[in-house]
Amino acid sequence: MIRELLPPGTEVVEVYGDPPQARLHPAEEPLVAHAVESRRREFTTVRHCARTALARFGFAGPPLLPGRRGAPRWPDGIVGSMTHCAGYRAAAVAWASATAALGIDAEPDLPLPAGMLETVSLREERARMPRLRAAVTGIAWDRLLFSAKEAVYKAWFPLTGRVLDFPEADLVFAVPPPGVRQGTFRARLLVPGPLLGGRPVAVFEGRWTAVGGLLASAVVVAQPATAISRASAAFESTPNLL
Repeated sequence: MIRELLPPGTEVVEVYGDPPQARLHPAEEPLVAHAVESRRREFTTVRHCARTALARFGFAGPPLLPGRRGAPRWPDGIVGSMTHCAGYRAAAVAWASATAALGIDAEPDLPLPAGMLETVSLREERARMPRLRAAVTGIAWDRLLFSAKEAVYKAWFPLTGRVLDFPEADLVFAVPPPGVRQGTFRARLLVPGPLLGGRPVAVFEGRWTAVGGLLASAVVVAQPATAISRASAAFESTPNLL
């Protein structure tokens, strides 16, 4: 699911359950020593996914410990992101030489709890919802907006070390053709963005999909010397933005 949202060179491992071979690194055990079983399983499995992906780059089972504000600390030279929700866990990693940051998020394809949309969105974003719902029915667009903003935040924080509040990015979906359950989005930062190659980044671009009762979003921020990301090219080729 998330694999199809990310460019070549990104290693992705995703599972739809908790495989029995998933194990914690000893250094990670204290982090969930007192957690309920469901939390322990998801924590274990998503790190199993991450270590499996890292092994493809030659890293032998490093611990993945939380850093500032709980963001995982990746091995030197690596950027990555993890996500989990009911029935799904995934991790994605890439070489930092080509990718400055990436963020992934998965959510159930269900409406947000009452009142939550107003907390996580701008008035302008809510005003765009009716057209999106009319274009493609059967998608929880409010939850998808939340997922995309989570992916933006996961890409933002490693670059800045700062919190990005929900109202500090205006997220615009490209309106998909009728019945198409995947597409692109663009998040315009409403606060000063990170510097890459000496230039500020004002926009994060990403992709999303809805399949099998799940929603997934991904953001990739390429290093300045690399080619334009597939997400950017796809977005630019879509004229109908909302």
